[in-house]
Amino acid sequence: MAETGYTQMVKAYNDDPFTGHLSTPISDSGFTRALINNLPIYRKGLSPLARGLEVGLAHGYFLIGPEVVLGPGRDFSADPYLSALLTAVVIVVIGTIGLNAHGLVSLKSATECEPGTDAMQTSEGWSLFASGFFLGGAGSAFMAYFLLEKFSTIDAIFRGFVN
Repeated sequence: MAETGYTQMVKAYNDDPFTGHLSTPISDSGFTRALINNLPIYRKGLSPLARGLEVGLAHGYFLIGPEVVLGPGRDFSADPYLSALLTAVVIVVIGTIGLNAHGLVSLKSATECEPGTDAMQTSEGWSLFASGFFLGGAGSAFMAYFLLEKFSTIDAIFRGFVN
């Protein structure tokens, strides 16, 4: 049976069909590897707290927007942004609880691991990661709330600079 162009582009990863992973031009490209290796969870040289802080900053900041537009408090006449802030902080707290639970049940403590083990592979390192996630997520949610609440003032300031 002759091979078609599709079988040449999509094949088993490292030519081993038992790995359960396909090597495609997207999933196995240098660009994809560079992008994934630059994510904070995989980046070399970051402490677990700094990794969690960076991940939390990204997640907390972008939780406010969908809540303002689609959340149950969007029609709350007093302050729709406050409802979105509270929802975002609760989501960050739930995520932090989940991260802590994962670290406690699936990772060993640093005393039980071999010396030189990556801190993210220990329950203490994972706890630091979760703490950083909470600080970053809650802090960026408050920052997004502040920017939305004071948008007209900030817009007036920048309009003065431009015009």
